[in-house]
Amino acid sequence: MPGGDAREAAKTVTGSLEALPYLPELPARGPGADMIGRTAGMLVELYAHVEPSGWRISDRPGRDTRRARSWLGEDLDALEEFTQGHQGALKVSAVGPWTLAASLELRGGEAALSDPGACRDLTASLAEGVRAHLAEVRRRVPGAEVVLQLDEPSLTSVLRGSVRTASGYRTHAAVDRGVVEGALRTLVEAADGPVVVHSCAPAVPFGLLRRAGVAGISFDLSLLTEGEEEAIGEAVEGGTALLIGAVPGTDTPLSDPAGSVEGVRTLWRRLGLAPATLAESVVVTPSCGLAGASPGYARAALAHCVRAARSLADNPE
Repeated sequence: MPGGDAREAAKTVTGSLEALPYLPELPARGPGADMIGRTAGMLVELYAHVEPSGWRISDRPGRDTRRARSWLGEDLDALEEFTQGHQGALKVSAVGPWTLAASLELRGGEAALSDPGACRDLTASLAEGVRAHLAEVRRRVPGAEVVLQLDEPSLTSVLRGSVRTASGYRTHAAVDRGVVEGALRTLVEAADGPVVVHSCAPAVPFGLLRRAGVAGISFDLSLLTEGEEEAIGEAVEGGTALLIGAVPGTDTPLSDPAGSVEGVRTLWRRLGLAPATLAESVVVTPSCGLAGASPGYARAALAHCVRAARSLADNPE
């Protein structure tokens, strides 16, 4: 979400999304509120600090770790205030193990992705941190059915071997798909509840994510290609929820709600799926985060998602 006021963001989200409110992230506050820093602050027995090149793994917690944890605590306080008596789904987010490995630097400045041992340690630390974070959310909002979203915008690049080294002249080797799947499964097991993987990059690996045990997959509808449609159909028939980014994430004139999801209806028709399954299979979302939007547009986009979802449910064909 845009801005830096945790209470205002929590009030907007919980007021707009009764069915699936979420814990907002406010990266405009600076390092530690960004998605990498925020998740680095959740790690157990691993720490990170900010370098000019980005976040780097540290031996001990420093001011950057303390700041990240302080902001997360402030966000949780605000969420707790506006979810009193809430019953039902509540979504929280963390960066997934592979985007984290591609973004966090080792002491020498190269990405953790370059070291298989570092990747294993990072996954284990993240699993413990996520487990503790979810327990805290459940303690603060006892009626919540907590859904964990793992943000993995770098996942496709990790699988394809296209993540650049620190020099920029080479790329890191592609990681074996079985290793990628295994790390994601570790996080799914740690969550002890539904896990959604979000990627706003092209070529989302739907099959791999389903094998890892995720309950839902979040993607940008505008990046979907015809070659991925079969995997979408298999996901729907297998009971995987689709969080479809059909509403622009930055300030754009919004069409009528029904028009925003016409692409979803068209996809369903091409796949030969029963229109009645739309309401039970699809969550309408912004295409990616709303941090780059104006506060007014962010509020309008969330309300628009709700109206568009209602349009799908009421008029699936």
